[in-house]
Amino acid sequence: MKTDAVIIGGGPGGTASSMFLSRLGMRSVIVEKEPFPRYHIGESMTGEAGGVLRELGLEADMLARKHPIKHGVRVFGPSGKNAWFVPVMKRDAAGELKDQFTWQVRRSDFDHLMLEEASARGAEILRGQATEAILGDDGAVRGVRVRTPEGRMLKVESQVLLDCSGQTTFLANQRVTGPKYRGNYDKQIAIFTQVASGIRDHGEARDAQPGNTLIFYQKKFHWAWWIPVDDEVISVGVVCPAAYFLEKGESKREFLVRELQEINPELRRRLPEIDFVEDIHVIPNYSYQVRGFTGKGFICIGDAHRFIDPIFSFGLYVTMKEAEFAAAAVHDHFAGRHRDAANPFAAYQRYVEQGIDVLEDVLDAFWENPLAFALFVHSRHTPDMIDVFAGRIYDDQPSKGVLAFRRMLERERVYGEGDDYSVPIGSRYHPERAPIWNADDAAVELTEAWMRDE
Repeated sequence: MKTDAVIIGGGPGGTASSMFLSRLGMRSVIVEKEPFPRYHIGESMTGEAGGVLRELGLEADMLARKHPIKHGVRVFGPSGKNAWFVPVMKRDAAGELKDQFTWQVRRSDFDHLMLEEASARGAEILRGQATEAILGDDGAVRGVRVRTPEGRMLKVESQVLLDCSGQTTFLANQRVTGPKYRGNYDKQIAIFTQVASGIRDHGEARDAQPGNTLIFYQKKFHWAWWIPVDDEVISVGVVCPAAYFLEKGESKREFLVRELQEINPELRRRLPEIDFVEDIHVIPNYSYQVRGFTGKGFICIGDAHRFIDPIFSFGLYVTMKEAEFAAAAVHDHFAGRHRDAANPFAAYQRYVEQGIDVLEDVLDAFWENPLAFALFVHSRHTPDMIDVFAGRIYDDQPSKGVLAFRRMLERERVYGEGDDYSVPIGSRYHPERAPIWNADDAAVELTEAWMRDE
């Protein structure tokens, strides 16, 4: 089997990549091992994530399916009071901020919609497990080998491979990319599920709409989320240092029930009864960064190369926006641009890394000094922070607000040519110190703890 582009992963990154490639006249094969629909975390969209869907012509579908409308993010302090709100806003043609909305989604439904739409627009969906990248004599990626559900091995040849495998990080585990480094973020763990009960807001103001994201801050590196996924069900989860979870000695269910009642008074008020309607899921030690995530014949997209911290729900946006950028880069490559370069996609790599660096700096500032963060958001740099929360992190950055956060963090960002990365002063991520992720090491520190029976 031959195609222009083979895409590993049928989630939003893979399907958006396929749709953007199709618009540019390129064929794609999407390799997906799991049957859809299937459960997935990451239900909240930034304002610009909604913009990507509008760009793909999917706004009518989103409205018809009645996904909850998100007008912004409301963050509650440790006492359940002193909440602050960041609205979803767009920039009009004149550059002025205007009210906008985006969506919350049940990922099983949304991802299925995206896969069906990609197929309708020409993508071939190949059910199976990507097992091995195919390398040419020059070291370039030339496709992938796939094991079908029936056990047959298929060879898919392509001019470019897009790794949209998410936290599976297919090419990093194949050692096609540079090394994969574990981040820190205090070695956090996320424990999450869905509930069929909860008291929602029903006010007229934008900060009191029932579809908004709510965040309940407890203390540094310890918080909970609330994301409506339909009229009845809410995604809830707790993020905390792994050491704290281990100290409690509780099962996943015991831990989550207690935390949802204790972490913040406002969350306890909203959940007088806890009715789980989904299994309890856990992600330990989730922060990482892959170096050299583009090269001859390949591009890693979204979580396939970097994941920082989920607190303000940037993941779904980043993967779909990178898919849009990647499709343009692939189109230019097919047209002959940088075809003979050591890394044909180096400019793309640097561009998207700079955008995620903006997110990292904003998130680090939130954790290091939440009071100053709230001041910047609501007083000193409000428009700049509305832009970041929406996802406008690639162009016209760093803004004055982002530069203020970097000064507060005593951090600089300096970028070189080629594949050079910025390693910021004071960052929790330092390649020279961070442990390399060993994909062959099955001994994960928390395995026994977070796999306890519920």
